[in-house]
Amino acid sequence: MPKSVDLLFITLSSPLQVGIYEDNRLIETIVTHEKSSDVLPKIFNELSYKYVIKKLFYANGPGSFMAIKIAYIFLKSMSILKNIPLLATDAFYFNKNQPIKAIGKLFFVKVSSEIKTQKLEIAPEVSFMLPDVLEYSEFSTTATPLYGIGAVG
Repeated sequence: MPKSVDLLFITLSSPLQVGIYEDNRLIETIVTHEKSSDVLPKIFNELSYKYVIKKLFYANGPGSFMAIKIAYIFLKSMSILKNIPLLATDAFYFNKNQPIKAIGKLFFVKVSSEIKTQKLEIAPEVSFMLPDVLEYSEFSTTATPLYGIGAVG
């Protein structure tokens, strides 16, 4: 019988990362530089043959809004079609709360629980990491992308 797992998708920037979690612990990682619109269906299909998927998790922003929208539409569709819960949290959970590039010298920052834009002269090196242990309490069933972030301009 296949293992029951949760899947976590980080599609905010390249490379796209997928974590496979068994009992909250990371057991397998997929990293790809392919476009999320091309590779998400392939990855999901392969993993659904290999595992029983219990829950879907993803980073709902900020980051590349197009990549986030694609991930949301795909994962929400799979959630509905296969009756798998979809949960989300913001990108800061995956980069130790570091600023995230918006446009030009503007970066998204998280102060308390509020996400704002802030001008930074020195661009921090930001990378997103799959956590070794998935903290379910950090995720919400309100999984829509974070569109309500302040205007970038």
